[in-house]
Amino acid sequence: MDHGQGHGDDNAEVEAMLQALYGAVREERGRWVGSYENYRLTSAFQPVYGYPHRRPVGYEGLIRVEDDRGRPITPVTAFEGVGNFDQQVWLDRLCRLLHVHNFVAQRQPDCWLFLNIHPAVFNHAALQVRMLARAVEVVHQLGLPTHRLVFEVTEDVMARDDSFEDAVEAARATGCLLALDDFGVGHSNFDRIWRIRPEIVKLDRSLLVRARGSRRMARALSQMAALLHDCGSLVLLEGIETTEDAQIAMDADVDLVQGFAFGHPAPFLRDEEGVSALEDVWGLFNERQARRQREHQDRLTPFRSALALALGPLQQGRSLAEACQAFLRLEGAQMCYLLDEEGRELGPRAVPASGPAGIDPRFLPMARAGDARWARRPYFRRAAEAVGEIQVTRPYLSLHGARMCVTVSVAYRQDGRLRVLCGDLDWNEG
Repeated sequence: MDHGQGHGDDNAEVEAMLQALYGAVREERGRWVGSYENYRLTSAFQPVYGYPHRRPVGYEGLIRVEDDRGRPITPVTAFEGVGNFDQQVWLDRLCRLLHVHNFVAQRQPDCWLFLNIHPAVFNHAALQVRMLARAVEVVHQLGLPTHRLVFEVTEDVMARDDSFEDAVEAARATGCLLALDDFGVGHSNFDRIWRIRPEIVKLDRSLLVRARGSRRMARALSQMAALLHDCGSLVLLEGIETTEDAQIAMDADVDLVQGFAFGHPAPFLRDEEGVSALEDVWGLFNERQARRQREHQDRLTPFRSALALALGPLQQGRSLAEACQAFLRLEGAQMCYLLDEEGRELGPRAVPASGPAGIDPRFLPMARAGDARWARRPYFRRAAEAVGEIQVTRPYLSLHGARMCVTVSVAYRQDGRLRVLCGDLDWNEG
C-alpha cells in the first residue's frame, strides 16, 4: 500500500470516529450530555486562578457520571468498567468532546480550558496524531482557538513511553499548551522537564500536605517552584482546600492555584466564590508578612547588634573570641569566624564558652574547614559590596555539620585590607 492510500484510510477512520462520537452526545436545555452504555455523562468545571490576576485564568473540565438510575458513579469506576483499551480511549475522547462544547456554550473569553488526555493520545501511531489534528479543526469551528486549550498528561507516562517526546511535539504543533500533571511523586524527574518543556507544571497535592506545619518543607516547595520557573514553566498547585493551604501556595510563589478553597467543580463557569476567597488570602498574606517580619527582626536584632559591637575590639587588636563574647553568649549562637579578602578563614573560629554545638559525627569531614574559601557565599559577597553594613542571609544548610543556620556578617578594613566578620546562629523551623 502506498503512503497516500494509507493516509486516506487513516482519514476515513478519523472521520468515522468523529461521527460516532457526535452520535453519542446531545444537547439538553443548553447543556451537552453524553451517553455510553448505561452511563450518562456531563461536564463540570473547576476554576484555576492566578494570584496576581485575582480572577480565573482557566477551567479544568471534569467528567461527571450517572448510572441508568441517576446514581453518581466515580469516573474511575466508569473507566475501569470499560471492556477494553480501545473503548477506554474512545470514552476519553467523548469526555473531551463534551467539555469543549459545554465550555464554548458559556462564552467565557480569555480563559484556558484544561483537558485531561488519555496516554494513548500520545502514542506513536499516526492515527492518534491525525485524530488530534482533526479534533483541533472541530474546536476551531466551534470558536475556541487552540491556544486556549491546555492538555494535561500525567508525568508517569513519560517514564513509560520512549516516544512521548515526539508525540508531545506533534500535539504542540496544533497550537495547544501542555500541562504536566501530578509532578512531585513517583517518577518525577527535572531532566524530563528540561527536555519536554511543558508550559505548565501541576504540582501534586502531596507536596502541599507535607508543607503544612513545616516551614522547612514549605521552603522546599518554594525552591521547587523557583527551579520550575527556571525551566520555563508556569507552576500550578492543586488541591488547595483551606486558607492555610492558600497561604502556603502564595508563599511558595506559584503562579496558579486550584482547589475547593477557590471553587468546587460545577456545570457552570463561576468565579464569585473564588474572587472573595482570594481577597481574604491577600489580606491574611499582608498580616502574616508583617508579623513574620517583626518576629524575624526581633530574633535577629540581638545578633546584629552583638556583631557590630565586635568590630571595635577587633580593630584594636583583640582576639576573635574576646571581641565576639556578646554574640557567643546569645542563645542559638553557633560560632564566629573571620575571613580575608579572598574568603579564607583567618585564625581559629570562636565558639560559645559551653563549647561548639554538637555535630553529627557523620558530618565531621564537612565541619573541618582547613583552608576553605567562602568567597562565593552570599554572606561574604554582600558584606564585601557594602563595607560597614550588617548583612543577614536567608536560612540555609550550613556545611559546618549540615544543619540549618543564618549568617550575620559585616565587612571592615584593617591595615588597608578587607576583612569580613561572620557569625552563625541556629535556625530550626520544624
